[in-house]
Amino acid sequence: MYGLVPYNLSPIQQGIQFGHAVVEYGLRNQDESNDFLDWAKNDKTFIILNGGTTNDKQGSLGTLNTHLQTLRSMGIKVATFNEPDLGDQLTAVIFLVDERVWDEVKYPTPPPFTEGDIDGQTEDFYNWVDSIGGDNIWNLRVFLKQFKLA
Repeated sequence: MYGLVPYNLSPIQQGIQFGHAVVEYGLRNQDESNDFLDWAKNDKTFIILNGGTTNDKQGSLGTLNTHLQTLRSMGIKVATFNEPDLGDQLTAVIFLVDERVWDEVKYPTPPPFTEGDIDGQTEDFYNWVDSIGGDNIWNLRVFLKQFKLA
């Protein structure tokens, strides 16, 4: 389970906000598929990433809020948590990540492909992207490269 949290919370608060969002994910997705249950039984790994700032004011959205929009536009199933004690600001965005995204040993990016825009690549690149599961896997892999651990 990967998650983005604001940079300006203490490490313990970042973990707590992440945990709140994990509960939300489990509650919202218990009937849709077994991905959460599979993760809960077999993995239980938390990857908590620095998502930057949080601000829901239109015209000056925080980076965490814009990352949420990006994930949704990519079709990634997410859960969020807004902390009542912080003015109901967004404090966590979490999502499950397929091993084809993070396991670059088992699913390495073959040279000479670079981690960037998928448009304008070679037919070999498109064949490789299809072999690892398609554009969503590749796009999420590229998206996650920008983050550091919280």
